[in-house]
Amino acid sequence: MPDATDNQAATSELEAVLASMAYLLTRSQTHEHQTARAGITAARSDIYLLRALAEATEASRVGDLAAWMMVEPSHVTRQIDRLQAQRLVERTPDALDRRARQVALTDEGQEMLNRLKQANITSLDNALDGIPEPDVATTVTVLRHLVERYARKWRSELLPDTTPAAPEGADR
Repeated sequence: MPDATDNQAATSELEAVLASMAYLLTRSQTHEHQTARAGITAARSDIYLLRALAEATEASRVGDLAAWMMVEPSHVTRQIDRLQAQRLVERTPDALDRRARQVALTDEGQEMLNRLKQANITSLDNALDGIPEPDVATTVTVLRHLVERYARKWRSELLPDTTPAAPEGADR
């Protein structure tokens, strides 16, 4: 039976692997290479917002997106201004609150995100060459649980009174 020391060693190894992976995936050069490969221009900071909007089943409010992303609403508003100028997102009136606006991905935004996603999948396919599919599937399951738990923990600590629900239909 594994003891706490074994578990701590495994957690330490996982931390090191995740740190390396985060570094590789978020480097400016990596982002520039992948966006060039997809034939698009988008800031790294905008990609997660676009993905959140793509996963939602309906338009989202700026405040909900900001809470989900754990940033200030003004940050999301600036991102949406840039993305709207590029015709990647659109703002529409909120049917329930005339003061609020809903944000949704446009067809152009979805197409751009699809191209980037395909470029990323191609790179991952190359990196995963020779790794058995069941291992990849298990890794996905474990990482999905880790992301969900980690995000829930940080959201509850950062926003203890108002832990946000995922934007409608989002699965992160």
